[in-house]
Amino acid sequence: MLITTRGIRYATASRFTEPVPLAWDGVVGTTERGPACPQPPSALAPVVGNSVAGLTFDENCQVLSVTAPADASGLPVMVWFHGGAYVTGSGESRKYDAGLLASEGVVVVSVSYRLGVFGYLRDNLGLLDQLTALRWVRDNVEAFGGDPANVTAFGQSAGADSVYALMLADTEGLFHRAIMQSPPLGARSPERREMTAALREFVSVDESTPVDDVLAVQKDALSMAAARFSPSGGMPFAPDLGEVDLTAAASWVELLVGHTADDGSPYVADQPEVWDMVTELVFAGPARQLAADWTTAGGQAATFNFKWRPDGAPLGACHCMELPFLFDPDEWVGAGMLAGQEPDPTLAKTMRNLWAGFARNGMDALPSRSLEFGE
Repeated sequence: MLITTRGIRYATASRFTEPVPLAWDGVVGTTERGPACPQPPSALAPVVGNSVAGLTFDENCQVLSVTAPADASGLPVMVWFHGGAYVTGSGESRKYDAGLLASEGVVVVSVSYRLGVFGYLRDNLGLLDQLTALRWVRDNVEAFGGDPANVTAFGQSAGADSVYALMLADTEGLFHRAIMQSPPLGARSPERREMTAALREFVSVDESTPVDDVLAVQKDALSMAAARFSPSGGMPFAPDLGEVDLTAAASWVELLVGHTADDGSPYVADQPEVWDMVTELVFAGPARQLAADWTTAGGQAATFNFKWRPDGAPLGACHCMELPFLFDPDEWVGAGMLAGQEPDPTLAKTMRNLWAGFARNGMDALPSRSLEFGE
């Protein structure tokens, strides 16, 4: 039996201000999903479906949900950061319902945070939201049967990039292992600082600008960044990390990082001849390099390549293809990337077991330092 507690507020914030932590009221088993940050429709909706269907929207979106076995005690904790290019998505999405993963003997926490102009135009506010959520986990997860001394941060796409930023920003030891699924590290080019400055000049909004107007300006800013900056213009709203030194984080975080075989295909869907190139430049190559750099910096790292694809899949083993293998597959029915098929249940069980095992025992749980899933 599992207990899910939804929509817990871990902080509040006025527009363009740092999050203020909120004390938990101690209530377990709530069912109402919290709000998502205001956002445009996802560009990947034809591939994955509508990830925010049924949710409300509110700038005050600092909420999280916890799923745990009813008899949990001292279990590993896995904290999920959703993707969406830092402009779409929510941890409250039904697509991230974590019952099957929690059934592997872990406590799963799904985090929502500010996006786009609201979270990343200035001061890395979305990143500060995420750090505040991790502190909430440290202070409260024991009440759900989780072990605050054994926390794994994991995420996909922008969520994986968030985990990368969190590893560099965390000076408190808030988590101990990390799983990065398809991080778009190739979009972290040296021009990001210049692009961030250009965005701040381009986006003229303040605390009183209506939400719809903010989103309209954000849309124009996304177009400007895509035209002027490449490849970082594909993900212009993201944490500004400055100079990167992996040494400190590598000394205390075990890392599992990887990608799907055709990660780049949704972004150049009409150019199959360049799928491999985009996948290699933005996702696969940088993931391998990070693992190598992590080891050089004194840490432990492993990689994975997710190759499963349904018959007739229009985009192959594309970006997001592994997600129905970790979360509730019923919520992914109808996703265009699956071509009307269902995830292989045996492979899904294997992946959930490995993810939970890594959260429990780190590198010792992995059969290899270079994993492959699917054909």
